[in-house]
Amino acid sequence: MASLSCHQKSIIIVLTILVAGANAADIFLTWNVSLDTTLNPISVQQPVITINGRFPGPTINATTNDFVHINVFNDLDEPLLFTWNGIQQRLNSWQDGVSGTNCPIQPGQNWTYKFQTKDQIGSFFYFPSINFQKAGGGFGAIRVNNRAVIAVPFPKPEDEFDLLIGDWYYDSYQMIRSVMDTEVVAYQTIPDIMLMNGKVPFGHELTKNHESFTVTSGKTYRFRISNVGTALSFNFRIQNHKLVLVETEGSYTNQITLDSLDVHVGQSYSVLVTMNQVESDYYIVASPKLINASANSSSLVGVGVLHYSNSIAKLSSPLPSGPDPFDLDFSIDQAKSIRWNLTTGAARPNPQGTFNVNNVTISQTFILESSTSQIRGDPRYSINNVSYRVPDTPLKLADHFDNGSGVYQLDWFPTNSANDEAAYGVSVVTGNHKGWIELVFLNTLGGFMDTWHLDGFGFHVVGIGKGKWGAEARSSYNLIDPVVRSTVQVYPGGWTAVYAFLDNPGMWNLRSQNLKNWFLGQEMYIRVHNDDPNPAKERPPPSNLLLCGKYGNGGDGSQDPVGAPARAPSPWWT
Repeated sequence: MASLSCHQKSIIIVLTILVAGANAADIFLTWNVSLDTTLNPISVQQPVITINGRFPGPTINATTNDFVHINVFNDLDEPLLFTWNGIQQRLNSWQDGVSGTNCPIQPGQNWTYKFQTKDQIGSFFYFPSINFQKAGGGFGAIRVNNRAVIAVPFPKPEDEFDLLIGDWYYDSYQMIRSVMDTEVVAYQTIPDIMLMNGKVPFGHELTKNHESFTVTSGKTYRFRISNVGTALSFNFRIQNHKLVLVETEGSYTNQITLDSLDVHVGQSYSVLVTMNQVESDYYIVASPKLINASANSSSLVGVGVLHYSNSIAKLSSPLPSGPDPFDLDFSIDQAKSIRWNLTTGAARPNPQGTFNVNNVTISQTFILESSTSQIRGDPRYSINNVSYRVPDTPLKLADHFDNGSGVYQLDWFPTNSANDEAAYGVSVVTGNHKGWIELVFLNTLGGFMDTWHLDGFGFHVVGIGKGKWGAEARSSYNLIDPVVRSTVQVYPGGWTAVYAFLDNPGMWNLRSQNLKNWFLGQEMYIRVHNDDPNPAKERPPPSNLLLCGKYGNGGDGSQDPVGAPARAPSPWWT
């Protein structure tokens, strides 16, 4: 029987090495990324981005400080990049996988990412970061486990389940991308269905291929839940079962018991669920927020099945009800109740609370307002009335070779007020190295939820509120035990404030996690620079560095991202 080559399947080779006095491992993966027209998750002919033929893609299962090598073969007909949502890429933004740090992998080519899960634990996910491809799949779970020498603050569960939940379009991502220049699609259209691990809701008329988990009575299981969608927050619940929240995006939380949990676009959580009910089958539900979706009829209500191993009963009861999807007070109160566990270790043996914000000195404040705008007739999303335009040359590449000259102008972007008129720009601002920054996010997008993500860091979520933010809001900040995460929601008409310690030199993307917002300009970059050339302070470019744009050879990798608007004639402002 012929064996599969390394270009046909994922290969995981683990070599134990000694790093900084702690055991770490090298994990080698080979990914073939292609467009599959046969999977049809909703029984409609639709191309899906798969990795080694799988949708969702394979789980990356690592431990703190491991080195992950992923050789990505791009079998799509367009450029490709992957980003690692929540992996901080310590001292190494060269591996971040966004348009500002990396040249894309061209069709028919391959490139190897090498990154370390340095000083991290927790639940994360990866996805393709350019060309609106996330709406076509290509995402998968990332687990970063504790080292054996550091205790986990709860008993070992019987098993762990990855649950990637997200909204999905009936149309292909290419089709949606092609009409993004219309206001209806850019501002109003929402996805059509909610998938769980790439599967449609239980009982859906299009297919019987729903997600289910088989469990044993009396045992406790860990569910790692991520919102991998493009637009919609959801409320997650399991019929007749309590959820014990234990972790979010690399931080152990104070353990709180919940009936349901709101999960916003780009966020990840871990909950423990004990199988203490009558042996039967139970609904797993993810219903959208801020949407009138009938729990028993709408395709936008994701439904899976929790199956007790000895159960012979069939599901027949109505779906369990959740909170009112428009009840912002419920959601805000729950968000504020998610606190950092100050006494447990995580990636390091010292307690998480060793790193607190109670007495820090803020060296910078950015007040960032998200909004829609029309620029030259094009519908766009903006930050402080500036809509980001992706330059031909990645910012990090230009920064390395020419200090950004000819590609971006540092610090022209208004960080504390909105411009009078909307305009395009390449927005790059200085973040003070080893300084504390306060980021205040304002949501003026009407009735839509927004979520923000900062690559390279975890930030302390110190405040969430309704209405306008003002300096007096600081008196309401939680400076005792704010949870640390990398993605945070901002409620309609409201604000969210976070603190981040900028100790990780690099070029770091700050963006909306809502895919249309990001694709149409709601992003910027924070340049955290350390003048020390010591590679222990920031790593040099990798030996396999791709060149493109002004540094490319004959246009290798230098074309626009597919479907992106025409570039601005000025490199930083028009």
